[in-house]
Amino acid sequence: MRVATWNVNSVKQRLPRLLPWLDQRRPDVVCLQETKLADDRFAELLGEELGNRGYAFAAHGEGRWNGVAILSKVGLDDVAPGVDGAPGFPDPEARAVAATCGGIRVHSVYVPNGREPDSDHYRYKLAWLAALRDVVAAGPDSAMVCGDVNIAPTDADVFDPDAYIGQTHVTPPERAALTELQEVGLRDVVRDRWPAERIFTYWDYRAGMFHKDLGMRIDLMLATGTVAERVQAAWVDRQARKGTGPSDHAPVFVDLDEAPDGDIGPVVPPPSAPAAKRGSAKLPQSR
Repeated sequence: MRVATWNVNSVKQRLPRLLPWLDQRRPDVVCLQETKLADDRFAELLGEELGNRGYAFAAHGEGRWNGVAILSKVGLDDVAPGVDGAPGFPDPEARAVAATCGGIRVHSVYVPNGREPDSDHYRYKLAWLAALRDVVAAGPDSAMVCGDVNIAPTDADVFDPDAYIGQTHVTPPERAALTELQEVGLRDVVRDRWPAERIFTYWDYRAGMFHKDLGMRIDLMLATGTVAERVQAAWVDRQARKGTGPSDHAPVFVDLDEAPDGDIGPVVPPPSAPAAKRGSAKLPQSR
């Protein structure tokens, strides 16, 4: 079973790329984030195209921001939009949807950004993650949490830790919240498989960050032990970040039980730019 997660940064904008990508990569389960579509518009725009490709889908969206979805060829049962007990900002936002696909409880999540350390949105982010932790802890044993968690787990997951000083996504409280989520029994299966590789999933649109490979790894595939033991390949589809009209995120794949393309490595294709020297590059917002 091939499981993918992708922050598409607008399904409507990404439609010319999303459908060919589904045909090329043939994932069995897809978690989408930042769909930016209300549920009826999602169904109107994609329902027939997905049905023709054998996908059932569950969407939980808003008209302008946020939005998540799960596409599945292997069943879509017990759909649950939202996260029980999660706070809003100030009202609940469309940031999670869960369903059972092929015997695995799959959570597609778009964790709040946090905006600025110690801001109200930052505290909302931490509280939202605590609610997600409680939901996942309640079971079942076979589960995956997939999506844009807006946290780089370690300094190795950003192009230069010095560039992120004073920014969200890397602060100790955020990383502690992610650790607490994982401590309910979730493993970071991409990093498990590639412990020492340079792997990014997000590159800012500005300042040529993608072409310079100045990115961060904030799109994660977390799995309970029974699922993690089935992983045969884990990789980032960097090709989907290239070309005209891409999302600023690349899809992440995990192949369970068998790897149709072989164990093809952490990044496909590999970046052409060498790693930047520490302290040599800044974030676009810092320029």
